Amino acid sequence: MTARTAGSGRTGGSGRTAGSGGTTSGRTVGTGRTVGSGRTVGSGRTVGSGRPSSGRATGRSHAWAELLRVSALLSVPGDALAGAAAAGARPDRGTLRAIGASLCLYEAGMALNDWADREEDALERPHRPLPSGRITPRAALAASAALTLTGLGLASRAGRPALATATALATTVWAYDLGLKHTPAGPATMATARALDLLLGAIASTTATPRPGLHAARALPSAALLGAHTYAVTAVSRHETRGGSTRAPLAALAVTLAVAGATSGGSKAPGTDATPEPPPPGGPRPAPRPRPTLPVPASPLSRRLGPLLALAHARTPATLLLHAALNPSAPLTERAVGGGIRATIPLQAALAARGGAPGTALALLGLIPAARALARKVSPT
Repeated sequence: MTARTAGSGRTGGSGRTAGSGGTTSGRTVGTGRTVGSGRTVGSGRTVGSGRPSSGRATGRSHAWAELLRVSALLSVPGDALAGAAAAGARPDRGTLRAIGASLCLYEAGMALNDWADREEDALERPHRPLPSGRITPRAALAASAALTLTGLGLASRAGRPALATATALATTVWAYDLGLKHTPAGPATMATARALDLLLGAIASTTATPRPGLHAARALPSAALLGAHTYAVTAVSRHETRGGSTRAPLAALAVTLAVAGATSGGSKAPGTDATPEPPPPGGPRPAPRPRPTLPVPASPLSRRLGPLLALAHARTPATLLLHAALNPSAPLTERAVGGGIRATIPLQAALAARGGAPGTALALLGLIPAARALARKVSPT
């Protein structure tokens, strides 16, 4: 394979460049001879030292950052935090373990995605780490397996229900990457994964509470809204390498507006009431016993934040989706997908405010500048 592109300026086959401009085949012998990376021996003669240069190490780190889409990683912690808020729980150790598990499973899915798509990427995106040769398929698959096991281990520390949810999440991720991605069930599978990720945070955060299943069930509406957003973004992403779809961006725009409307309306937070039981005949009236109830109105701050954050969620991808619909080219479609991924964070913040956790919502907003800065260095798609 002569002159196969492999990374940033590196080519494979005869005459391939290795490191910073040195050549291995066709090398010059004699005074000023150069071999490998350029250690000088004798009268101007250069021999490779066999040590990786700092530039090559930096390139390898950047390749892994590309493979794992580290710029999209900041869209993950908000799932567990929004789930905890929706369940009426304060973030605790269980929430942190859920976040750690989510991060590992998310990155496992990224590595597995490129491993499964390596032949397709060789034709459509040869600059990606695997087809360019900067990371081997075996290393990507091993990383995915190790990250999956680590994520499940962290979830197990939050209790059996959290482990069961994380197992379902990992199964969904692997099923998507290995078979369902290119089927009509692909977007729904990815939406299910995001919804399970939010439920993982709700379940892990309520393990120590009475009737944790009831508390976690309160997070189902928030999980459905996050899943709907993910479905729309995934449907658009199926066209990001070729473009050509007007319907998918328009449908995603409609879903985005619908999710924003549902999120901004009726900020709620779980509560309790004290309904007394009927007194026994001839006996004293028992004291009121607190019991779980339907959500009650959230604080004034949450009610103000909810609509603003929902608007921020809709505003982030709306213009990009409209542009992609009017001109369905691959670059504009890819930008719309990136905007949809970034919109996940303000949506998580809006869901946290809707659940009565304005502090969590404001903390999540602090991730947005960092996500934008990382996206300038590493593409989130």
